Amino acid sequence: MLPVSLRRVAALLAAPALAAVGLFGLTAADAPVAHADSAAAATCSTAYLPLPDPSCTPGVLNPDVTQDTIDSTICVSGWTSTIRPSTSYTNKLKAEGIVAYGYSDTSMSDYEEDHFLPLELGGSPTDPGNLWPEPRYSADSSGLTSSDKDSVENKLKTAVCNGTVTLADAQNAIMTDWTTALSSLGLS
Repeated sequence: MLPVSLRRVAALLAAPALAAVGLFGLTAADAPVAHADSAAAATCSTAYLPLPDPSCTPGVLNPDVTQDTIDSTICVSGWTSTIRPSTSYTNKLKAEGIVAYGYSDTSMSDYEEDHFLPLELGGSPTDPGNLWPEPRYSADSSGLTSSDKDSVENKLKTAVCNGTVTLADAQNAIMTDWTTALSSLGLS
């Protein structure tokens, strides 16, 4: 499997085909395929939904956030807004990710460029290995959406800042499976 950076390059190579589909109302079957490799358009798997493909989006820590720094970082109201990347940065990654994940729905508004390890739990703000285009709608049989994950993130941050769970335990639980993170920590 290609490293994250090379998968993103492969997605960029496929982007003109995606643009042709959207601009001219063509179906994916009508879109030209980049000569690099026909599988390059879907270098990440949607089989893990509602989780990201761990080989494409493994989650990356922000080294500035540790158990010792939570009172001056994540537990400060508004702190995440000071490190959140611009939408021009995340929209570029979102477009690349939609191609890399091979989503048939290519509408940018149907996805949240999600921090797999959320900012409020010490996730890297800008590392592509921590960002992925999470569907805003349920894209699998679970019925779970990006707003469900947001709720889990908020509850975990509250538990960390209240001292109910450690930062490392919350990070591990959400990166293992956000759908079971609360129950695995005894918070649900």
